[in-house]
Amino acid sequence: MTYRYLPMTEEDRREMLSVLGIDSVDELFEDIPEGIRFKGRLAVPEPLSEPALTKHMGRMAQKNASFDHYASFLGAGAYEHYVPSVVNHVISRSEFYTAYTPYQPEISQGELQAIFEFQTMICELTGMDVANSSMYDGPTALAEAAGVASAVSGKNKILVSKAVHPEARQILAVQAKGLGLEVIEIPCREGVTDLDRLKETADSDTAGVIIQSPNFYGNIEDLSQIEPIAHQHKGIFIVSANPVSLGLLTPPGDFGADIVVGDAQPFGIQAQFGGPHCGFFAVTRKLMRKVPGRIVGQTVDEEGIRGFVLTLQAREQHIRREKATSNICSNQALNALAAAVHMTALGKGGLQKLARLNFSKAHYAKEQLIQLPGVEPLFDQPFFNEFAVKLSKPIHEVNRALLQKRMIGGYDLGRDDERLKGATLIAVTEMRTKEDIDELVAGLGEIL
Repeated sequence: MTYRYLPMTEEDRREMLSVLGIDSVDELFEDIPEGIRFKGRLAVPEPLSEPALTKHMGRMAQKNASFDHYASFLGAGAYEHYVPSVVNHVISRSEFYTAYTPYQPEISQGELQAIFEFQTMICELTGMDVANSSMYDGPTALAEAAGVASAVSGKNKILVSKAVHPEARQILAVQAKGLGLEVIEIPCREGVTDLDRLKETADSDTAGVIIQSPNFYGNIEDLSQIEPIAHQHKGIFIVSANPVSLGLLTPPGDFGADIVVGDAQPFGIQAQFGGPHCGFFAVTRKLMRKVPGRIVGQTVDEEGIRGFVLTLQAREQHIRREKATSNICSNQALNALAAAVHMTALGKGGLQKLARLNFSKAHYAKEQLIQLPGVEPLFDQPFFNEFAVKLSKPIHEVNRALLQKRMIGGYDLGRDDERLKGATLIAVTEMRTKEDIDELVAGLGEIL
């Protein structure tokens, strides 16, 4: 047999045509005018047998510089972290990976409890009161937070730091058009948000202030200084955070954040070419009823047994359209489960150790790199596990040369900002050994 999966046999085809009362498949398209029908052949390769196709796809896959064969120093939003084997064992169970929306709690207790545990751990990490069941990814969670800020405050001006991930700012700009929001970007100074400019721009029309910490450049923002600016005119203080960093840093909730968002990808979710990810969205209790998506709640049944149900679903499918807070109509349950399993496997002590490893290895890497001729630190700020350096050669040339040495280089910051041409963003996670870092330093020393 040439193919493993056959959509139909010739006998199936004849039977279907007979039931429809027609003689050929072409008759199905009689209503389409001849003049607009495509008559040629599609410019696609001829079909292959399954063995030939498998070999072809395998050869194509080998062209990728995968984490299995290369040491990666590329982050900028998607990171290589260790995924404990228990994660894949749990999420590969059919009752989880085939599950859909758990509308019937009596047959969905496992799925509902898994989401509830995810919510609970996100609250503990962020220092917030309530978290939803997950969002599509970190950038869409950030854009949704702006919508909540506007809905709560009745204002439409959103201030967002230029130190927020550029792709997240793009998502925010697109969503803002539909919501009628005015987005004003606050410039950076020395790698962090310009607080003087933020203070000048914030006014009585400001619905919310959005800050990322650690920010896109890896630097840690001074949330204690930003919070009073955000709240001065009764705006909403929104913080986007790397969840791994919260094993080491004071959570945004302790700084008075109203909404904390981020991407759970570092927990149990492979980088996998940029997606799918899993966003988290956590708020204070007073904003609980404005949270987009859905929340799983804990209750007891009539016999007093603990149980879980969907609750507070603030979308147009469940409540009046004009009262809906979002058009988000699903969640990343499987990836949220992966994150929950990973956090459970780590435990509080393990998460703190993971954060310290990321922190210490990144600082060792920076200390070694800036000793090289042709490498200069771009900023002098506290950072977590990413940092920016300026190189004496074009970044694309350096990264190409590093690939020859089986290393994936950093992110070219000049792609997003002409003023940062020649600068690269280096990410160092717990996966990088001292030997990996020393090889990067030696390799850059030769290249530069």
